[in-house]
Amino acid sequence: MKYQIELKDDVLFIRLQEDLIAGPLTQQLLAGVDEQVDNNVLLCAIDLSNIRFMDSSGMGVLVSLLTKFRNRGGELVLIKPSDHIRKLLIVTKLNAIFTIAENDEYASQFLKESIY
Repeated sequence: MKYQIELKDDVLFIRLQEDLIAGPLTQQLLAGVDEQVDNNVLLCAIDLSNIRFMDSSGMGVLVSLLTKFRNRGGELVLIKPSDHIRKLLIVTKLNAIFTIAENDEYASQFLKESIY
């Protein structure tokens, strides 16, 4: 898994690539997010458009990130998951807890409206 983190207009954008599975980069990502949350960043959008594969540990990462933000009064959305990832979210019923946005603008607008 590769990732990029960008803070734009009070929204933390995380852009993931390749496969979302457990590994050293996953722990590095979680630590980086913890640092942002500790700095009172409450809104997060995770771009899944370039994720090819996700296993159960990858789903656990998404749930963990969602929990971090909601426990602080924030919110998280997923941006444009592929059809394969959408099907996984439906099968696991995680589609009931995640909001899905089709682009950065919608994600940012939804997040800002969710806390005001």
